[in-house]
Amino acid sequence: MRFAILGAGRIGIAHVGTLMAQTGVSELLVADLDPARARAAAESVGAARHGTIDDAFSFQPDGIVIAAPTSAHAELILRAVRAGIPTFCEKPLAESLASSVAVVEEVERHDVPVQIGFQRRFDAGYRAAKQALEAGEIGELRRLHLLTCDPTPPPAEYIPHSGGIYRDCHIHDFDILRWVTGREVVSVFATGANRGAAFFGEAGDVDESAALLTLDDGTLATLQGSRYNGAGYDVRMELAGTRGNRSVGLDDRVPLTSAEPGVDFPGGAPWPNFQERFADAYSAELAAFVSVAAGEKTSPCTPREALEALYIAEAATLSRAEGRPVRLDEVRG
Repeated sequence: MRFAILGAGRIGIAHVGTLMAQTGVSELLVADLDPARARAAAESVGAARHGTIDDAFSFQPDGIVIAAPTSAHAELILRAVRAGIPTFCEKPLAESLASSVAVVEEVERHDVPVQIGFQRRFDAGYRAAKQALEAGEIGELRRLHLLTCDPTPPPAEYIPHSGGIYRDCHIHDFDILRWVTGREVVSVFATGANRGAAFFGEAGDVDESAALLTLDDGTLATLQGSRYNGAGYDVRMELAGTRGNRSVGLDDRVPLTSAEPGVDFPGGAPWPNFQERFADAYSAELAAFVSVAAGEKTSPCTPREALEALYIAEAATLSRAEGRPVRLDEVRG
């Protein structure tokens, strides 16, 4: 099968090697607005071609992977769908809620599979937690906590165009919350603080975040995030119920230090970044897309599901700005 990757930035380069390693991928073309960057990404695996975005579509691929800047996502998704090409796109769908809704509606008018990149759905820990909950091993879910903390902040120039911490970072937490529990969020009460670099506040963003989410069955979920977690990259999900609990991310590399005497767990080096932490998940995610492109399975994360996570992010952003709980109905329009 022939595939094209649109975008040769950090995540695009990572996808080049991952996709070439997948069974069933025979040819790959890397496209970017910067010809030199496309060439370098293609040469990194030694077997890929390179060219422009137009070259990628002329290549007549069996599937397209979009790793371009957010501003190009909507246009490229729709161009691929209209051409009848199965498509994988990194989140988000588009630059705004309105344009995201428009993309979903257009995609759903075509019989072309589109998969959105929420890689946590393919992580072994999250999958095990979901299975334990569905099997009744946790019992009735009573408490849930989510955590996403970066060891160092992104570049200053990234923040004004990121959409803010709830849309950029925590949207992964919102998606995995829905996926693991099978429940919907009905309201969000979010807050945040500026404790670090001035560029966060100047962009209307925060570098420390917290939220309380209420699910449609009354379950309460709490969320925390940080751009300054000096101990290392920390992503976890904790579920507790009437029969048991599960903790995702609690391995030998979790950046925690016990204050209890004689406790030396964990002993491994903390994860430095999201790409290393979720390397296996990224590989499984693209393997799933190859199967989607081959017509062997349906999309495991549709644009409609990505939109649902965005609604939660929008509610959290509004809640922080106005200092009040926000029901999801308010942002759905």
